[in-house]
Amino acid sequence: YADDGSKVSNLKKEIVEKIKNIVGDISPEDIFDYIYAMSYSPTYRQKYKEFLRIDFPRIPYPKDAQQFKSLVSRGRELRNLHLFESKNINILTTYPASGSNTVEAVSYKNGNVFINIDQYFGNVPATVWDFHIGGYIPAQKWLKDRRGHKLSDDEISHYQKIIVAISETARIMEEIGKII
Repeated sequence: YADDGSKVSNLKKEIVEKIKNIVGDISPEDIFDYIYAMSYSPTYRQKYKEFLRIDFPRIPYPKDAQQFKSLVSRGRELRNLHLFESKNINILTTYPASGSNTVEAVSYKNGNVFINIDQYFGNVPATVWDFHIGGYIPAQKWLKDRRGHKLSDDEISHYQKIIVAISETARIMEEIGKII
């Protein structure tokens, strides 16, 4: 952003022109969302697994306008989910038991994520509980980082949104895999 609030692209002009030649008119946000989608592609992650550990691998150019638009759409959806700006957040989990809301011992059993002996988040899919992003397992890490902490209502709601975001990320990653 410039001092006057306007946006100025910091993308290399030659790269933007090459993409425009393949797909037509685009915005810098489209390119960002394309890159975001590609980085969540299971195929891309497998192919560039070693480079992702040590360096920044190249993002392939889109094959055609249709693929680009499909990936931009998925990338935008992922970005909005990850920033909690998505308007389609339907809470999947429950938080049925009253108590201290203090995170004591975090464990997972039969779709329930226990934060102490009495309280838990219900309806958490095992795939979400075990979902890895890089070296992290966010559904577990977020709670474990709060051991000994009393969760506020906002934090309980936030964790429930994290579960939705992870669940939707897994779904969108499958869609991206079919596009690529």
